[in-house]
Formats: sequence, structure tokens, C-alpha cells
Amino acid sequence: MISTTQKSQERIDGPGLLFEWGLKSLLFAAFFELVLYRLVSRLGMHLGKLAEKYEAVRIGFRTLSSLGFVLLNMTAILVFLILGILLVQKLRTKLWVGEWDKVVIPLAALLVACTVGYLFFPPVMVGTILYNILAFGLIVFLVLEYWVTHRVLSQRLMVSSFFLGISGWLYYQTMSTTYGWLNIFDAPPLVHEGNRLGEALMVLSSILVFWAYGTTSIITKNKQQRRWGLTLVISGGSAFLALLFMDFFLSLWNPEVAKEVRKAGEGIGWIFQMGMGYTFYLPFAFYVLGFTCWAYTVIKLVLIGRLAGYGLGLMFMAGYALQLSHLTLMVVLGLMLLNIDKRGTLGKLRKKTQEGVVYQPIRPVYGQTQ
Repeated sequence: MISTTQKSQERIDGPGLLFEWGLKSLLFAAFFELVLYRLVSRLGMHLGKLAEKYEAVRIGFRTLSSLGFVLLNMTAILVFLILGILLVQKLRTKLWVGEWDKVVIPLAALLVACTVGYLFFPPVMVGTILYNILAFGLIVFLVLEYWVTHRVLSQRLMVSSFFLGISGWLYYQTMSTTYGWLNIFDAPPLVHEGNRLGEALMVLSSILVFWAYGTTSIITKNKQQRRWGLTLVISGGSAFLALLFMDFFLSLWNPEVAKEVRKAGEGIGWIFQMGMGYTFYLPFAFYVLGFTCWAYTVIKLVLIGRLAGYGLGLMFMAGYALQLSHLTLMVVLGLMLLNIDKRGTLGKLRKKTQEGVVYQPIRPVYGQTQ
């Protein structure tokens, strides 16, 4: 039997309901903030003439934009809360201790302190440069920790692709700001090429998410999960091929229709570029494929309580262009959740404190080993 002292210690050391429900609330708030504020509000700008013509449309977009702004602030507060709880738990218990915590914890605390400080004292160019460098250094050590704790090839490829992709944006942002600060009017070396390559790698990473964490639905003995997994592969593959060759077939059928579809695609690309940083220079089918793979995997992992589901959700909902500080913190928090995913699901973490690894993820497809 477990003594009263041990039970009390578990209640003190465990992450508690605040962490669990705060993390769930953060995921939903971040999703609706992305949809309502970063995407719908940009759509309202794109449909400015329509809003001028119809008062109901203008009021509708203004209401949704205001609601999205409230969700943005809620998301920022929840990011601070969950990141703070996670850092405190790393210091108080052995359950969430990582290989690089001696570096990760100080860097994460410094990044949070800079974020709070910049709320009261808006940074100049030098502050922005230092913030990006600090964020990049923290992400480097989090990725190194992931490589140490995850030996599956697909998972390493996924997180490496994400790291290189987000590095493309950080390089673009840091070098452009540095040149502006130094009053250098020439373009930084390879800045545009790095930005476009980073976007491509982010799309690749969103596709690899399914291979790294979602393919167990195909080889599982559970018939319902296997049926859902095969349905996704067949329907998603068909949609991908249809979108990939849609422009070609439309051009053969009716050039005018093909032209209108291209214009609509440019409008969608503008909205996502303003909201998430994606320019949609790749074929549209690849973005749809990446979204489908990411969405299926995140929903699947969240339903079974896997911390990886919440981590992947936050990482990719932050977008490619980390234009706001809380988006950078979402990426950091997402990587930290990926690193502690093996320690247990949300339910098991409430009951386990210092017993090592309490949950082993199912081995991905193709017979890879941990």
C-alpha cells in the first residue's frame, strides 16, 4: 500500500489539473486565434470592397477580428502559464528532467523574461536581434535533447526538418533586421533563398509528422483505427493527386476557368502569407497534404492524451513567420512537450512522479526501433 506521505508527495510533485486543463485550453485558444485573428481578419482586408458595400459583412468581420484579438491575448497568457509550470516542474521533480536542462532552463527563463520586459519597454532593432539569437540557441538545445531521447529515424527527420525550416525564417528575420540596423541597403546573402527553403522544409516536416507519429493506425490490430488510417491514406492521396494536376486538367478543359482558379489561389496565398508566413510558392497540393497529415496526427494523439499531440499542434499553429513573441514561445513549449512525451500521457502524469519512463509510444511503421 502507498503511505499517506507518498500520496501527499505525489500531489505536490505532480503537474496537477492546472497544467492539464491549461494545456487543453491553450491548444483550443491557439487554434481559434489562428483562424479568427490571423486568417479571418486578413480575409476581411482582402474583401474590403465587399465590406464597404454590405454593412453586415463589415460588422461580422469586425466582430470576428475582435474575438480573435481576445483569443490572442488569452493564448499569450496561457503560454506563459504552461511554460512557467513546466519549468518549475523540471526544477522540482525528476520525472520531467531533460538531458540539457542545465542550459535549457536558464535560456527559457531568460527568453520569458525578455518577452515580459519587451511588453513594457518595446525593443529597438538590437533587442529584436538579440531575442531571435536567444530563441535560436534555445531551439538548438531542445532539438539536441530530442535527438538524444528519440532514436526513431522518422521522428528525427521530422524534427530536423522543422528545425531547419524555422531556422530559415530566423535567419531571414535576424539578417534583415541587422542590415537595417547597420543602415546597409543591400540584401543580406542568401536571405530570400533561405526563406523559401525554410518554407519548403516546414511543409515537408508537416508531412513527416504522419510518418513519425501517425502511421501506427495502419499496422495496429485495432480494426477501427486501421480502417480510419487506410481511409486517410486513400482519400488524402487521391485529393493530393487531384490538386497537383488540377491546373493542368482545367487548362485542357477551359482556360478561363483555370485562370479564375489561379486568381483564387493567389488570394488564399496572400491570406496565409499575412497570417502564417507561407507564400504558397510550392504547388498547393503539398500544403493541403501537409495540413491533412498534421491535423490527423494531432487529433489522434490529443484524443489519447499524448503530450506530443499538444506539442505538434502548438509548433505548427505558430506558423512559419514568428512575427509575435508568443508564437516563438509556442514553438519552444511545443518542443519541450515533445521531449517529455515519453514520460507519460496527461492522465498518467497525474499519478506518476519519480518513477522514470511510464509510457512507451507505439513503434512506428516500417519496423523502426527506438
